[in-house]
Amino acid sequence: MKKKYPRPQFTQGTVNRFGQSRIGDGLQVLNSNARILQPGEFTPQRETMSPYFNQDNLGLNSERLRSMMIERLRREGIKDERVLNAMKQVPRHLFVDEGLASHAYENAALPIGFQQTISQPWIVARMIALACQERIPHKILEIGAGCGYQAAVLAQLVPQVYAIERIQGLYEMALGNIQHAPHAERIHLHYGDGLKGLPEQAPFPAILVAAAGMDLPKELLKQLSIGGRLIAPLGQDEQYLVLIERTGTDSWNRKLLEPVRFVPLRAGIQP
Repeated sequence: MKKKYPRPQFTQGTVNRFGQSRIGDGLQVLNSNARILQPGEFTPQRETMSPYFNQDNLGLNSERLRSMMIERLRREGIKDERVLNAMKQVPRHLFVDEGLASHAYENAALPIGFQQTISQPWIVARMIALACQERIPHKILEIGAGCGYQAAVLAQLVPQVYAIERIQGLYEMALGNIQHAPHAERIHLHYGDGLKGLPEQAPFPAILVAAAGMDLPKELLKQLSIGGRLIAPLGQDEQYLVLIERTGTDSWNRKLLEPVRFVPLRAGIQP
């Protein structure tokens, strides 16, 4: 029997309005954010769009490729048209290295340096759809901004996006990338320890965490509004996407979702 990760004590709770906790159908390429694979590990097959890609005419073709990406996301179960439209507005190829631009709209996470990756389109859409389910929060906190792509997508929906990146090189990269994104003025990017959150801007109606830990610090959970939602991967060898809703001053309910694979959640900063 596979060993399961321990559930954080402070996220135990009763069944809530989101329904019973459930486990998905297994780890797939669809729900992997992306730990960089080591030599000898299995590399999933990817749906490729490269034959349709013309490097010399990227700007004209990117809209078509984004439309293809959106149609694939619909087939893979993303139904929130607000989220799909937001993703269609953001040119993903501007957030990756030029050498990887021809793969920007494939169903894959891509390396962005510093042993980190830009998340797969499906997991970006899935997490944002969970955060915006039933209502659009007036502001949101993202832990682990990476290259800035998810923050840019969020800014198409959410009036105020606060994002934290702990790696200085990625923070600087994200600053440059976000300048070219629609509604860039809505994004407030910070260099710092994401596990500490942004208490000066709290509470947040929604928090997204883009890296996996065994649990989350109470300091961060306390920055969630009562009734707000936090979406994060939890676990180490086995990781699951988890939806946490704050139900009171010191109470949180948790819903276990599908298996995922994310880079590790780390404290502190990396100059």
